[in-house]
Amino acid sequence: MLKTSPGVARLRLQAVRSSGHKHFTACCTVYLNAVAGPEESTMCDCGRYRKVVGQLDISVGKLGNAVKFVKNVVLGLRETEERYYLLVKEPKRFREALMNCKLRGGTLAMPKSTNTNRLMADYVSQAGLTRVYIGVQTQTKDDGSSHVYADSTPLQGFASWSQEEELQPNTNSSCVELLSTGTWAHVECEATMFFICEFPKSRRRGGGREPGASASS
Repeated sequence: MLKTSPGVARLRLQAVRSSGHKHFTACCTVYLNAVAGPEESTMCDCGRYRKVVGQLDISVGKLGNAVKFVKNVVLGLRETEERYYLLVKEPKRFREALMNCKLRGGTLAMPKSTNTNRLMADYVSQAGLTRVYIGVQTQTKDDGSSHVYADSTPLQGFASWSQEEELQPNTNSSCVELLSTGTWAHVECEATMFFICEFPKSRRRGGGREPGASASS
């Protein structure tokens, strides 16, 4: 068997090592085969490399916990599989809230399912609030009025109107608030209140603005 010179073998070891810790064990054996021969290579258990890998795994786990802490505690975010939600404690009129969320890289939150609506309502309740703006409003046309989300899509399949709204809709107010109970109610668009922004996770990974980044009013 032809042996590789120690210098060349060490260079190969460094190259494989730099490509990722999963290659450490195989690389250690290749290195000893090249320098010391197969007889001595059987003595290598790559213990120190396994220790490094273990330490890296622990560090990655701690980093993941730290990121989760920042999102949930420091920034106060809530999230689903697809989106982040941020409660903005700045009193704004409806159109100002729409623009504020847009400047942050998101949109005024649109509860399109029971689970999302409950998550947002719990968010409001846990913050000690009773109501916030959401991205729902009345759209008036020649053939009547309907409700649309902030992304201009119509309400379909889910709504959470309060019993009072269902019995006697407030047609004089075209904006919508989410109450801490999880129900919706019409409200004057000129009223000032806090609001919730939502951010698609795919956009964040693509380099979008971090949820919670400051935005001018």
